[in-house]
Amino acid sequence: MKSALQKRIDEMTEDELKEVLRRDFVRKLTGYRSTDDSYKKKYNMDFAGFQKANIVEKQNYTFEVESDAQEWELAIDGIETVKKKLKDISGGD
Repeated sequence: MKSALQKRIDEMTEDELKEVLRRDFVRKLTGYRSTDDSYKKKYNMDFAGFQKANIVEKQNYTFEVESDAQEWELAIDGIETVKKKLKDISGGD
């Protein structure tokens, strides 16, 4: 017996499914960009500059700066990943 969700998915057109995915990806992209913007303001530089300046070491590997670096890196990776997924579902090359 199919679940109600599976039945709904089965009834959706490909365009409807793409739109659901697109909306979710845009929501995620907004969150990742917000995180990136927040750290850019906090450290007054982009992530590449943060790494190049070796801020984690300069701040003696404090928990805060290491945590920021990890979260920021995940956001940067997330931005690139979601942009690729958006391009894939739109059929772009």
